[in-house]
Amino acid sequence: MNTTVLKARYGRRLHTPDPAADPVLGQSLSQGPAGIALWHVENARCGAGSWEPVKAWLAAATRTDVTAADSACLSYGAPALAFVLHAAGADGTTRDRLDAATATLAHRRAAAARARIQSGALPAMAEYDLLHGLTGIGVHLLHHTPGDDALAAVLGYLVALTRPVTVHGEQMPGWWCVHDPARRYTPGGHANFGMAHGVTGPLALLAQATRRGITVDGQTEAIATLAAWFDRWRQEGEGGPWWPETITRTEMATGRPHSTGPGRPSWCYGIPGISRALQLAALATNDIGRQEAAEDALAACLADARQTDRITDTGLCHGTAGLFQTVWRTARDARTPDLSVAADGLAAVLEGQTAEPDPGLLEGAAGQALALATAARDRPPASGWDAYLLIN
Repeated sequence: MNTTVLKARYGRRLHTPDPAADPVLGQSLSQGPAGIALWHVENARCGAGSWEPVKAWLAAATRTDVTAADSACLSYGAPALAFVLHAAGADGTTRDRLDAATATLAHRRAAAARARIQSGALPAMAEYDLLHGLTGIGVHLLHHTPGDDALAAVLGYLVALTRPVTVHGEQMPGWWCVHDPARRYTPGGHANFGMAHGVTGPLALLAQATRRGITVDGQTEAIATLAAWFDRWRQEGEGGPWWPETITRTEMATGRPHSTGPGRPSWCYGIPGISRALQLAALATNDIGRQEAAEDALAACLADARQTDRITDTGLCHGTAGLFQTVWRTARDARTPDLSVAADGLAAVLEGQTAEPDPGLLEGAAGQALALATAARDRPPASGWDAYLLIN
């Protein structure tokens, strides 16, 4: 699908913001106008579109005051809007104010998280995850303001997160969540393996920072600790290696997951996101064996129709678009050509799928269109939008 056809397919649907839409949703990078603006930013930066739609969608994103409260994150509020403005190559007072607000937020949330660690309490997923936590805030800082000491605060916190904690006399991983996967607070809690909400995100961010020469004390050890966790929970199946999406306290005690095989091969949870994070960790530490193992796991997953047939929608989060973009990024760094072949096949599948009715970035048409633009141009996004997925 060339860029002209791509614009015709998505341009009308994503061209004009709905004036009746909930203004509170505007600041949402995953669901609202802030995320849809990235589609127009990418087109404008590639010379395939104008900047007028970007302005319209950013205006829709800022119909209410932009929040920098503790709930702000990569997916919503000041960090989300700052991410979009940097993707657009914008400068000026507005961007600088958003950057400053994001840095202050990062310091504040990192300090609160360090205090929680000192208290001996367990974290919630939203403290550290990619979509709502400090990992996501760290993504923006790493890509757009890497010299800010706020990034060091986030990295230092993630290093501390990898150290074990003792709860009621029992030693647990520092990232063990106090609640279950549905965020219900239970005595047992759980460990989450997802890129979107689990410990895969911190591993990928620490690795990406290391590859860029940005480190804090203990960072190499933290990467090794997290990589060893994935080694421990790697399972062998008929379709190749896999990891559980989550484990409970009982599973932790027995050393075996209750699940008997892999879930769907999505970016958010599953082999693709984990494989990319492990590949990045290997690249950061010059571990060829780990790199090849990560790439082989992904290749085996993609060759198993029982797994790929479980992808039933087209979006970035858990659909074909996110799978394609993750495989495409992994293939560019891979030692094996198999992943490039697989990416081409996924691009063809994505091209033939129906556009999502939801216009949003994470689960809707904007994300699908952006992934198709990568496939059409076969080069890294000019806007760097897929940093939002922590795969570049």
